[in-house]
Amino acid sequence: MTYRMDEIDRRIVHALMEDARNTSAPMIAEGLNVSAGTVRNRIDRLEEAGIIRGYTATIDFERAGGRLTSLYMCTVPAAERERLALAAQSIPGVINVRVLMAGRRDLQVVAVGNDTRDLREIARSLSELDIRIEDEELVQTEIRSPYAAFGPNDVSRSKEETGLVTLGDGTEVFEVAVAEAAPIAGASLEAAREDGTLPEQVILISIERDGRIVQPEDSTVVEADDVVTLIPQAVDTDEALAAFLDPDASE
Repeated sequence: MTYRMDEIDRRIVHALMEDARNTSAPMIAEGLNVSAGTVRNRIDRLEEAGIIRGYTATIDFERAGGRLTSLYMCTVPAAERERLALAAQSIPGVINVRVLMAGRRDLQVVAVGNDTRDLREIARSLSELDIRIEDEELVQTEIRSPYAAFGPNDVSRSKEETGLVTLGDGTEVFEVAVAEAAPIAGASLEAAREDGTLPEQVILISIERDGRIVQPEDSTVVEADDVVTLIPQAVDTDEALAAFLDPDASE
């Protein structure tokens, strides 16, 4: 089953890809205008879903004793890809194995050795597994960066707006983080509708608060940092979201 990531999830993943070691839940929360508890719960869910699979250090092996890093581009039978990938991973010196979808060179193996003799031994071990090495190259530099599509967007609305999903029938569903200075913050839904802060046509589906889901009722008080899922229905989107955003943020 595919896990549907919203904007908060994507921004969390982007921050962790950028620098997981020096990034804390409160730091991410500040940038998203949600609570640190919400960020921690989201990270737990992303780990459970297998999206965040671990946290590793990026090593410069050349500086670590002048070691050599080699990329082996290999071809294996399609039916054997997964098995041979696991077998290749078990070879001493292999640090990464990538399985491609189809075609030749469908297995890429990255390995580290003290010298060319070590790398030749790794190549021999791969061949003994019936992995055909098509080519091999020494890796000079590897540059990593977070996935840009998961990063902050340059949009006209304020950063508290967190996501949009369009259903099959064209209905737009928004997720929005409630700003501290939002008109609705601290008010019940009933009071917000009565004084016109929240248009009657706006349908609230759920409220996420510190990782818990709160079902909206008339007596429910909306709090800063809540993540609200809503359908604007017959109301202009900006008007529907205005109750949850900082009125000064767009000025």
